[in-house]
Amino acid sequence: MGNKEKAKERRENRLQQIRLLRTIPYSEHQRWWSKETVAVVTGGNRGIGFEICRQLAAHGLTVILTSRDASAGVEAIKVLKEDGLDLIYHQLDIGDSSSINQFVNWLQENYGGLDILVNNAGVNFNLGSDNSVENARKVVETNYYGTKSMIEAMIPLLKPSTVGAHIVNVSSRLGRLNGRRNRISNAALRDKLSDVESLSEELIDNTLSTFLQQVEDGSWTSGGWPQNYTDYSLSKLAVNAFTRLTARKLSERPVGQKVCVNCYCPGWVRTALTGYAGNNTVEEGADTGVWLALLSDQTTTGKFFAERREINF
Repeated sequence: MGNKEKAKERRENRLQQIRLLRTIPYSEHQRWWSKETVAVVTGGNRGIGFEICRQLAAHGLTVILTSRDASAGVEAIKVLKEDGLDLIYHQLDIGDSSSINQFVNWLQENYGGLDILVNNAGVNFNLGSDNSVENARKVVETNYYGTKSMIEAMIPLLKPSTVGAHIVNVSSRLGRLNGRRNRISNAALRDKLSDVESLSEELIDNTLSTFLQQVEDGSWTSGGWPQNYTDYSLSKLAVNAFTRLTARKLSERPVGQKVCVNCYCPGWVRTALTGYAGNNTVEEGADTGVWLALLSDQTTTGKFFAERREINF
């Protein structure tokens, strides 16, 4: 059996284990949440975001499904209602500061804040072997800066809790710093981005600014950037880095005001984002995100997960 076959077998075995875990209900001791627990999910109208909304609502939380396209979001709510799930909808464009501000005001006025934020909204314009950077700015602005804006806007609204509030960022292994393939070739830059103690917004933003400048002048192909889905990979690398940075900044909060900030890779899921060409179902892709959102362990923060296991950044 070759390495690819072995890896495929390991992945399938792990997914079988997760399917089994999903059939085991949470015990009363594990269930720290109630109907009063508010979860906000961005990009919830389809794919992984829709499934995360569905699973969280099935666990009994108050789920606010958001989407850029209001008609698509309302339709998603109708579909979930037909399944016996009652969710709330609000329009939200994470790339529009005024939309975020309107949502903040509405959320504070109607719910007093939130307990869980799942940043799922994102875009990708490359499929198969394509690697165009024609939409690189849109990808970076949505996937990274949009996610960053949501985190910064929501942190003041996170409710105090004995188990801590939760921020879950949907990311990708494509954004790993030290993967064997598809990584930044500049070792010095990788080292800087790997050092969580010296990591800064300035370093993350400058890295993306350099890439986008090279896209504009046409020199990006020799810039040492990831070779596959370059713009998407870099946007998710930035999300991963900002996850670690935010977790570090919030780590000194006292008990009762803790915030757990983690990111995860859902795998290659059969959704519109992958052209429906993935290996995993949306149920499998959403599972680790829901699991992280419902964790009661306050020490789990600033980490990267896949299939309910921690992986390296």
